[in-house]
Amino acid sequence: MFSKTKETNESSEPVASTKSEPKRSTSNTGVPSIISADLKITGNLKSDGDIQVDGYVEGDIDSATLTVGEGAQVKGHISCDAVRICGTIDGAVKAKSVVMAKSARVIGDIIHDSLAIEAGAFIEGNIKRLEGASRPAAGTSNVSPVPTASTGAAASGGKPAAS
Repeated sequence: MFSKTKETNESSEPVASTKSEPKRSTSNTGVPSIISADLKITGNLKSDGDIQVDGYVEGDIDSATLTVGEGAQVKGHISCDAVRICGTIDGAVKAKSVVMAKSARVIGDIIHDSLAIEAGAFIEGNIKRLEGASRPAAGTSNVSPVPTASTGAAASGGKPAAS
């Protein structure tokens, strides 16, 4: 096993490995790139992995996932797969999944596939569903119609409307 009679390859030429080694991806490590609370960045951020912003970013952010901390401020557009907002964003947010904590403050449009908003969160802008997202089929809705002045008992002075 440890004998010196075994032949070794001592040539200076590189040896090609026949094994296929998996490529390492930094996005699968689960460790986010962190913008700390005392850091101010002016410029766009782009990452295939996770970003956590606790400081101030003036620029657009494009990443797989983004967490905006409670004291953080982002001034720019956000495009991610998943966003958790606890701080302030001044710009449009486009993500498959958006979660807004009660301390969240967004001034701009939110385009989403899935949206969760805790009580106390602030939004000033439009909320739109991503194009192509699955929607209920026409005619199926889990929302009941609300009687208006033109329908129901209120329109006929308390009497049911004739059919």
